[in-house]
Amino acid sequence: MQQTRTFSDKVFLVLKGLAMGAANKVPGVSGGVVAFVAGFYEEFIYSLQKINLKAFKLLINGRFKSLYQYVNGRFICLLVLGMVISYFSISQLLDYLIVHFELYVWASFFGMIIGSIYYISKDFKRWSSRSITFVLLGTIAGIAISFLEPARENDNLWFVFICGIIGVSGMTLPGLSGSFILILLGNYVLLLVDSVNALYDTIKDIFLMDFSFIDNSGRMRLLQVLVVFSLGSLAGLVSLSHLLGFVLKRYRKETYSVIIGFITGSLGVVWPWKEKMYKLNSEGDFRLDVHGNKILDNFDRYLPVLSSSQTWLAIFFIIMGILIVLALGWYENRKNTA
Repeated sequence: MQQTRTFSDKVFLVLKGLAMGAANKVPGVSGGVVAFVAGFYEEFIYSLQKINLKAFKLLINGRFKSLYQYVNGRFICLLVLGMVISYFSISQLLDYLIVHFELYVWASFFGMIIGSIYYISKDFKRWSSRSITFVLLGTIAGIAISFLEPARENDNLWFVFICGIIGVSGMTLPGLSGSFILILLGNYVLLLVDSVNALYDTIKDIFLMDFSFIDNSGRMRLLQVLVVFSLGSLAGLVSLSHLLGFVLKRYRKETYSVIIGFITGSLGVVWPWKEKMYKLNSEGDFRLDVHGNKILDNFDRYLPVLSSSQTWLAIFFIIMGILIVLALGWYENRKNTA
């Protein structure tokens, strides 16, 4: 699926990678939804499928140019570049916004998911009972996941590797939030906050020619955890892409129906009006993980108060989220028909 890309196409692909990386960072939001609405989901899956035995042989034989062309290297590299930039820019901004403007951030993503459901569903000309069944199954699964209780943090490297495989699901399966899965596994803070911050601090120290971090056992452990998590994510990307590529070829409509269901079910996770509930110990104090962070128990969701100005501002952000997705879809359709 190698394509000739103009300079603007390359820039927009990096921006899509930025959006995908940012979405993956937010619990309840799936980077796969960005890929789906932005029109490159199938190219993304089929490109990842090319990371196989043939690609490995090309690598071993030093045929790097052939390898680059075979795996759709330009597409993958530009997308990954956007994701990497996102983790050190937009993701940092999102962390700040969630702390200070949490309601409006959730409202924006809630609107984006509603827009995504409409955008994907409109391509279904006829809804069969089979398609509706798969949508319902996907929705039930998405809702069930949102009510699971988070586990405790575990930095065992084998478990971290498994977290990488499972956590990357949000990139390949729209509607299934990898970051929320990491919360349920108890390792969200460890893998997407502490480890990423450790990498950021390490890169900064290297630029300042300060290598004292080598003697910092805590920092080195976090970097080790990040490497193992990245390897698990790579393994998950490749394996899941082969599975999804198989089902997309043979059960395309059913797969899309399940994806719509997953996305619909994820609305419960990103419902804007909710409060975080933290686990308490026998003395009634907050339970803390190994890094001193309060351990999340679940979310207490409630209905908005319509007399509040904050509620109406949140509704405004929901509408803006819907319009952003529809505008992105309109742009992609216009570009593809030009």
